[in-house]
Amino acid sequence: MMKLADVLRKECIGVNVRVGDKTEALQEIVRLAKKNDELQNVGEKDLLLALKSRESLGSTGIGKGIAIPHCRLKSVKDFVVGAMTAPMGVDFDALDDEKVRLIVFIIAPEVVSNKHVRLLSVISQRLLTPNALEDIVAGQTPQDVYDRFLQYRDVDIDDKERVTKSLIHVFIQDEDKFRDILQILTGVESGSLVVLGAENAGVYLSKLPLFASFWTDEPSNFSRIIVAAVDKKLTNETLRRIESITGDLNKSTSVMVTVQNVDYAAGSLTA
Repeated sequence: MMKLADVLRKECIGVNVRVGDKTEALQEIVRLAKKNDELQNVGEKDLLLALKSRESLGSTGIGKGIAIPHCRLKSVKDFVVGAMTAPMGVDFDALDDEKVRLIVFIIAPEVVSNKHVRLLSVISQRLLTPNALEDIVAGQTPQDVYDRFLQYRDVDIDDKERVTKSLIHVFIQDEDKFRDILQILTGVESGSLVVLGAENAGVYLSKLPLFASFWTDEPSNFSRIIVAAVDKKLTNETLRRIESITGDLNKSTSVMVTVQNVDYAAGSLTA
């Protein structure tokens, strides 16, 4: 079991940092990361290049004032996680175009991609906890930020072999909730997680003369189905995590969840 407390490095936390743009932010991340002994044999240029290469694939600014830049390096043997608070905000090409005020970075070994994915999900879920961002950014010392970051409910996932499964379908018609729920479910189960494209029935029904009067506007065409086979003992926890985004599912009008028992499940999918 991987614990966040074991990889979040106090010496790699910067508080009330002022940087002008994304490039300066990445340079500051390199400076902070190099404080950990695990990265003493990693060159600053190599580390910066790895971070920039990852950003070239798409911004790690996930929105809501948060960025989680990360990279993998052959020479790294263990995870190094650090953080940087920037109360004044920094342009990070975030998905929602908002300035980023909290940056949590991950320097990871190249050979443990599944753990890397789970760590990303655990961190993103923790930061999506209501008021977490404001609370963490208010920290005035590295120790304070460290303590505030770890005070939220433990969400680490057991990596033991799983046998009995539940098949969970999450039908989503809200794009923002889709992104948040997908990030959360990745931390529960990445080896069977798939996303299916779909269309709302209203898109078709609105074009049928018999039902045309029920739609005055074009129905929303965003619809996705997330499917995951999760350890049965994690079913309730998975539903709780989903409801941390949706609120009471019984009152939701844009997300529906179904759960089925699975008699047999074997194999896994590439994350």
